[in-house]
Amino acid sequence: MPQHTRTGRPRSVAADAAILQATRAALVELGWSKLTMGDVAARAGVAKTTLYRRWANKNEMVVDAVAVLFDELELPDRGSLLADVEGVVLQFAALLNRPEAKTALMAVVAESTRDDALRERVRSALVDRQKRLVVTGRERAQARGELPYEDDPCEASRTTDLIFDVVAGAVVHRALVSAEPVDEEWARRFTRLLVSGLGSLQDSP
Repeated sequence: MPQHTRTGRPRSVAADAAILQATRAALVELGWSKLTMGDVAARAGVAKTTLYRRWANKNEMVVDAVAVLFDELELPDRGSLLADVEGVVLQFAALLNRPEAKTALMAVVAESTRDDALRERVRSALVDRQKRLVVTGRERAQARGELPYEDDPCEASRTTDLIFDVVAGAVVHRALVSAEPVDEEWARRFTRLLVSGLGSLQDSP
């Protein structure tokens, strides 16, 4: 029996990028409540049906527009756990300082407080995807002998979740809630606190 393969036009990477960029621009200019699929389609130069073939609604589209920005975060090997954490903290803060990232993140977080489906999409597209950085950093630190290995996968997963919550929560609160700078000095002190505990700050210059 012959095998039937799915035919049709493949998704355009260029169109996807244009749509998500237009979504972020519309969020900055219009805000969540006034943003529409039609406005984004016009900005991106595509038909509105093109958007609906990719996303069921604007909530999904906005989350993906934010997720693309956060996928830019990287964790290059800087030679030590302290340096790795400091580097990603400063990188994350720089991302949050971009108007499109700041506006989009605050919008989806606020909207997700009253939309369970949106909250789940935020968790899968943003939170779970970025935990890759924690996993990479821990594995690298374990290989250097800076952190112990964990035999229990469940315990390792819980530790990953906790580290992510602490780092992301602290940086978001500092940058977006307190509106204070996340500079090299703050990143250094925060990293020392995270890695070595409260006692380490007493000796910090």
